[in-house]
Amino acid sequence: MFGFYRIASVCPTLKVADTEFNTDEIIRCGLLAKNEGAAVVVFPELCITGYTCSDLFHQELLLKKSFASLLKIAKAFDDSDMIVAVGLPLRMFGKLYNCAVLLQRGKIIGITPKIHLPNQREFYEKRHFNSGRDLLSANSVKTGSYGKAPLTYSFDGVGEVPITNFFMVNGSEEIRIGVELCEDLWTAAPPSGELALAGANVILNLSASDALVGKGDYRRNLVMNQSARCMAAYVYASAGVHESTTDMVFSGHLMIAENGSMLAERKNYSRKSEIVFADIDVQRLNAQRLSEGSFQDFDSTEYFAKAANFASLPVVAKDSETPTEGLKYRYIVPMPFVPSDIAHRDSNCREIFNIQCAGLAKRLESSYAKRAVLGLSGGLDSTLALLVAVETFKLLNRPLNEILVITMPGFGTTKRTKNNAVAMAELLGVELRTIDIKPSCLQHFKDIGHDAAKLDVTYENVQARERTKILMDLANKESGIVVGTGDLSEIALGWSTYNADHMSMYAVNCDIPKTLVRHVVAWYADHVQELMRESAANSQDSAKALADVLRDILDTPVSPELLPADSNGQIAQKTESILGAYEIHDFYLYHFTKYGAEPRKLLYLAEKAFGDKVGEDGTAIQTKYPREELVRVLKLFLKRFFAQQFKRSCIPDGPKVGTISLSPRADWRMPSDASSADWLKEIENL
Repeated sequence: MFGFYRIASVCPTLKVADTEFNTDEIIRCGLLAKNEGAAVVVFPELCITGYTCSDLFHQELLLKKSFASLLKIAKAFDDSDMIVAVGLPLRMFGKLYNCAVLLQRGKIIGITPKIHLPNQREFYEKRHFNSGRDLLSANSVKTGSYGKAPLTYSFDGVGEVPITNFFMVNGSEEIRIGVELCEDLWTAAPPSGELALAGANVILNLSASDALVGKGDYRRNLVMNQSARCMAAYVYASAGVHESTTDMVFSGHLMIAENGSMLAERKNYSRKSEIVFADIDVQRLNAQRLSEGSFQDFDSTEYFAKAANFASLPVVAKDSETPTEGLKYRYIVPMPFVPSDIAHRDSNCREIFNIQCAGLAKRLESSYAKRAVLGLSGGLDSTLALLVAVETFKLLNRPLNEILVITMPGFGTTKRTKNNAVAMAELLGVELRTIDIKPSCLQHFKDIGHDAAKLDVTYENVQARERTKILMDLANKESGIVVGTGDLSEIALGWSTYNADHMSMYAVNCDIPKTLVRHVVAWYADHVQELMRESAANSQDSAKALADVLRDILDTPVSPELLPADSNGQIAQKTESILGAYEIHDFYLYHFTKYGAEPRKLLYLAEKAFGDKVGEDGTAIQTKYPREELVRVLKLFLKRFFAQQFKRSCIPDGPKVGTISLSPRADWRMPSDASSADWLKEIENL
């Protein structure tokens, strides 16, 4: 369900050349994987015999015993849909090959011989094995649905077995499996690259990679990068410490990566059998391949013709399971736009800020603008826009008083936000003007016949458009451009007034969601001493004062302040009380636009990220958001996302900073009159 499959990577204990011991341990570990609901379990290269048998690979007894062990392993799982991938030496067509064999329901489904044989320094595989390149490229005289079928080999007591590195599942377009062995990954053009282009979204690598200083990190990067290039899950299982240590040691490195992210890993030189699990999301991988990369350009019919076929596979997250029960081995990040690692987050915030500054600098130069004009409310978005403008003018060696900021108090403006706006402008050294919009708005109400006591959408939008009119007219008067302040979350929800705060000459925040805006402003506050070092004589005192203002802005509720304050002069119109938490909206935005997740899956993932959690003692931890709120916000998100596309179809220019953008000129093209009916109907059935 939802494309989740549980994968296991195993490094069993073994005895070199003791096939009976090794077989029993492989079966024991395989049963553990089966009991955990694994769809695929991967063991290391030559795990039935041990990788380090050396010239013993030419012994008739070892070859016979290893094949008998293969059949024993197959029989042990004859009642299971789980795929078992094991390694052993196989003699075919009078030659010996280092092979991965995939088993299911007691049968040998297919054989993948290793293509690239290392034969340098401590490795000398060509002494014992032949490359399987010719076998994999050969065709059978038989024909299948897509043309010529794969080459096969007939084993006594087994019959014909396909020789292939590409596997499909009967009746399913969802998951396809490619197989390579150890050195295949380390070459300039790994087979997994072409397998991925042909449609394989899960790559299995049975490996025996020795341990050297620094090699573990290099190997980790190799797996992560290949999974990213292939937009695939990459399952890696390497030999462990019980291989012969005559000349080298093996660490038992186990990895499961997905599209550049490491989901599970172990490399601890363990002296007992080790197993790692991960729940991979192939639906997500398939969705990304439809919209990114060159996967649509590759002719995969040759691979389809040579594919071996599995029966159905066990899936994670059945209808009867809650997310906590189902996705046992996958962490769903609650804020996907914000890195959880502090150092990574700090680096990302700095780069985002630099991209914003570079974009605005180019626009100022190309438009020959004498000034940058922006409205400063004392809220998060306008704060970030001002900080970007200040650093951009420093970058261009232009005086900061060429930045003109306007604070425009209206009917809902509070002292807190106004005071913060004034303090920030003064500390940064920009020109500040205050224009009270209440008189002009009251006149406009009179002109259009609107009752000023009626606090409806007209009441709110009159204020928003009055502010934009002032900014635009001042930009004309001062030969400047209006710098937009709206963020990606507001653009997604259409949380702006059409042709008011929706419009500017350059929108510096347009690709940054609200959850990330908060962190970029916090990053600036943390680094303000460094950033203000050259801007004022008393920079240390000014920097501390500015940091205090920024942190107070971060603590201020998000609000457009278009409705009157409460009786205590505090913000009454709180955006997140109306729309729901921005972190939920940003979560839905990420998975909906990047991976095309359907409403049922969006809710399922949100429940995993924000819902029921279980502590170490097994007791339930209070949910951050109950299911009812997640459903309410999901319905609101989808309704607004569809209904507000007309605003996105004519948004101003602005810099792309991440993988998700809603610019109609770049990433997101959608009809303004598309219907959300099917999506909303699915929510009603949740």
